[in-house]
Amino acid sequence: MTPRKKLQGLVAATVTPMTPDGQINLSVICQYVDYLVSEQNVKNVFVNGTTGEGLSLNIQERKQLAEEWVCQGKDKLDHVIIHVGALSLPESQELARHAASIGASGIAVMAPFFFKPTNKDELIAFSQKVASEAPAVPFYYYHIPPLTGVKIRVEELLDGIKEHIPTFQGVKFSDTDLLDLAQCINKNEREQFTFLYGVDEQLLSALAIGADGAVGSTYNYLGRKTNLMLQAFAKPDLALARKYQFLTGEFLNFVIKLGFGVAQTKAVMTFVSGIPMGPPRLPLADASQEFIRKAKAKLDSLAWPDGE
Repeated sequence: MTPRKKLQGLVAATVTPMTPDGQINLSVICQYVDYLVSEQNVKNVFVNGTTGEGLSLNIQERKQLAEEWVCQGKDKLDHVIIHVGALSLPESQELARHAASIGASGIAVMAPFFFKPTNKDELIAFSQKVASEAPAVPFYYYHIPPLTGVKIRVEELLDGIKEHIPTFQGVKFSDTDLLDLAQCINKNEREQFTFLYGVDEQLLSALAIGADGAVGSTYNYLGRKTNLMLQAFAKPDLALARKYQFLTGEFLNFVIKLGFGVAQTKAVMTFVSGIPMGPPRLPLADASQEFIRKAKAKLDSLAWPDGE
């Protein structure tokens, strides 16, 4: 891996493959890596996050997954970012130390969401305690208020953050508040922070205000199409870029109405990639056969501009 490369472009938020009885299935990670690189042209991954059911896994499972992704990604992936956030500070610190020891490209932390930080200082204090356990590893804040309930604006959080967290590198911004994102980008241009957007159906809007790329679940199976959107945007051919974004949105709008979450993402990934991703872990319920049938038909029906 080459962690000196700037983290940009697409980052697949990986799902955690599981056996039918709900145990993590490390045996398919090698195939998963090759699929992302060769079929989706995606060379960055975000492991043990929301899509990966990270908070439903125990510490040992999270370590095993991190090790397998770093091992299998060697010389194939550019970045393996490990989410090390946890409700327990000592556990998060343990995961950060482990990620550093195995050579992860970066670590990320979401805000604790049972006993929540109520202001910027509390959130920075928690993050600093985690980041300091991996002092040579780039640190990213994972902003996802719809799930954590922590709505501290990132614009406020970033003010002076380097003084407290020297390894701070950027943000995974999984919120629809584009004003907050825009102010982050505008105010921190000199710092050269990385801003990766996490709401897949709105990526084009985030690119327009300066996002460096994206972390998302759809890049597991729509990575190649989204990369074509990034290329169109860079030309710039905005009409073509919009076509790709609208088609991604059409698919997501369709499956969201059916009920779309981690379990359904695993089902989509299974039928697109051919790699068995297995069921989710309880309390999440497995995707229904009706969902799989309808989602597959919808995905197959989309008329992409590149003719595929």
